Amino acid sequence: MAKTAVVALGGNALTREGQAGTAEEIEFNATMMARSVCSLLRTGWRVVLVHGNGPQVGNLAIQQEEGQAIVPAQPLFALGAMTEGQLGSTICLALRKVGDVGHPSWMRGAVAVVTHVSVSPDDPAFQNPTKPIGPFFSKDQAETLAAERGWVVKEDSNRGYRRVVPSPQPVTILETAAIRALLEQNMVVVAAGGGGVPVVRGKSGYQGVDAVIDKDYAAQQLATALAAEALVLVTGVESVLLHYGTPAQMPIKEMAVTEAEQYLESGEFPEGSMGPKIRAAIQFLRRGGEIAVVTTPQLVYASLEGAISELEGQAGTRIVRVRPLVAAG
Repeated sequence: MAKTAVVALGGNALTREGQAGTAEEIEFNATMMARSVCSLLRTGWRVVLVHGNGPQVGNLAIQQEEGQAIVPAQPLFALGAMTEGQLGSTICLALRKVGDVGHPSWMRGAVAVVTHVSVSPDDPAFQNPTKPIGPFFSKDQAETLAAERGWVVKEDSNRGYRRVVPSPQPVTILETAAIRALLEQNMVVVAAGGGGVPVVRGKSGYQGVDAVIDKDYAAQQLATALAAEALVLVTGVESVLLHYGTPAQMPIKEMAVTEAEQYLESGEFPEGSMGPKIRAAIQFLRRGGEIAVVTTPQLVYASLEGAISELEGQAGTRIVRVRPLVAAG
């Protein structure tokens, strides 16, 4: 039976640092990612691709605010659905361009599912916005925009200031059964884009709520619900780094889940950096997953295939339930 990998791709991988976020830039970056995904497909993996939308949804929010004198601005959760459709379409077209679409054994098609994710209305994230969206600003620009538009702004990793919004934890992915059915038909599924459209359940049904769910946590939730074997967290660095930013900085190739928990507790992985990825990996493994990998878009195939086949010197950082014992020489 084919194994399933849920691959989480950051919105910053689709609009890279220094890029303006044009349609052409996003299309080119999606094509690079599609090549790695197709490499996995050809070796028998089923793939669900989750993407972030932080840069894109923030840019769209600015466009909405600038145009509201002519047409009404839409709420943030609706903008999440818009970018989920936009980026899902771009990724599916990239997969069709790169892959052998229609091949019955490994990719009959690529489908983007606008995905709704329930969150708790009592999540403390609503009182403490932390999720950065949109472009970077100087401190003076950020303070002016915060005063004019009612934004909450914070410094982002010493790179400048950005708008931040609530980022509640995902509880349930409403379209899980549909995603599973598509996978069983050898479709590549793009789902939970931007972490999914956040909704809360009220007396009259589900309603959208203004927030942006972290795509790594949404990917973990989906991977667990699908009983996936692997969770791949794509980022801008080849491997997780210990002692980051110090003379002792070093890449780590493999961690047992208990080691990852210890590093997290000791402050090795800050919340604004690698923290959410490591937390998502731990949750996935604690709930039945086999392996989590953190790596770059270009090294997804090498990282995952190397980890599964236990090859030496593969790329990326692997997080596993238990590290195998090494026999004495």
